Amino acid sequence: MTEKLAQTQYPIHDLIRNRWSPRAFADRPVDPDKLLSLLEAARWAPSSYNHQPWSFIIATKDDATEYNRLLSILVEFNQGWAKNAPVLILAVAKIRSDDGKENRHAFHDVGLAIENLVIQATALGLSVHQIAGFQVDSAIKEYQIPDGYAPATVIVVGYPGDPQSLPDGLRDRELAPRVRKPLQEFVFTGQWGNVSPFLT
Repeated sequence: MTEKLAQTQYPIHDLIRNRWSPRAFADRPVDPDKLLSLLEAARWAPSSYNHQPWSFIIATKDDATEYNRLLSILVEFNQGWAKNAPVLILAVAKIRSDDGKENRHAFHDVGLAIENLVIQATALGLSVHQIAGFQVDSAIKEYQIPDGYAPATVIVVGYPGDPQSLPDGLRDRELAPRVRKPLQEFVFTGQWGNVSPFLT
């Protein structure tokens, strides 16, 4: 397991500091009780008007047919490393309310649910990597996702693995330090671009 602690400017909770998105996963199944804890954490995320616009389609290696089905919607590059993880989850956002109105907060709220899932996973010693590189149209067709819903991301879940199992380019990225923009680049007061006096 590669530990990549965030090098923070200010103190944060260890669960957030320890969380990162690896591509190396161990060939070890996730206990169903742990998977249920992740989903329960997602369930209790906040959402606009409590609409809870998230749905999850889950596939584990216990069912090879369903696992390969979900794996097949990933772009080829992501299939190459994600295939080692024991759990794949397609997250779907309900982008229209029951009366047909657009819910412009849907993807935001699905993101909150996923972050709850990710933090719970970190607490249980699991790793999570979210994937933007998947075929949205294929996901809609494969799972018959109805109008008013949109695939948001694919979530890869498992135990951390050995970075040496990755090809050269990915291994280098796996072992590289984590980096983030400094707060001064995105925390403003008064008007856009004015660095907040909290940071000066």
